[in-house]
Amino acid sequence: MTPPQQTTLPQQATLTRPPQDKLPEDRGHMIRRRWLTAVIIVLLVGIPAGYLVVSAEQSRASGRDKERESSPAGLQDNWPSLMKRRVFEIPIPSGAWDVAYYETSNWKTSRLYVQFTTTAGGLDAFLAESGTSRSALAPGRVTVGERDADIAGWTFTPGVSWAGAVVTREEPRPRTDITVDLTDPAFPRVYAVSTTSP
Repeated sequence: MTPPQQTTLPQQATLTRPPQDKLPEDRGHMIRRRWLTAVIIVLLVGIPAGYLVVSAEQSRASGRDKERESSPAGLQDNWPSLMKRRVFEIPIPSGAWDVAYYETSNWKTSRLYVQFTTTAGGLDAFLAESGTSRSALAPGRVTVGERDADIAGWTFTPGVSWAGAVVTREEPRPRTDITVDLTDPAFPRVYAVSTTSP
């Protein structure tokens, strides 16, 4: 008698799960990931753009302040700052009075308009520190041009004892046009325009 044959049961196919990194991404996770990516891109682009906007606004505000200072209102009854006097080489003598100034600037040139009254000694000191002297003042000469006179609101009428000189310096140092009212030699009135190229 033959023993019964042992039959082998077919092996059941085992279900294997794909590795964790191969699992399909669920929709919620995908949306969160895209949203996070979008936020990062917005931050990377938005922060520098915001900085540029703020910087531009600060620059405009600074320009408006400077424009306000150099507004068409004309001369300001005040002394220009020490820095302005140094840059434009306008050494207003100490003790001068009725001092007023006005500054203009553009991409090509900057000008400082200054007027003041001083003593005869103060005028000599001013001229010497400017690089000239009283002997350089030509009687009857108005060195301030019409355009500059209009800008500053100055009128150089005939019949006044005008005297003028021009101080030229090697660039980038400024050139200064000086006109003096010597009607009262003891208390001369000085009008000066200093022009420099930035």
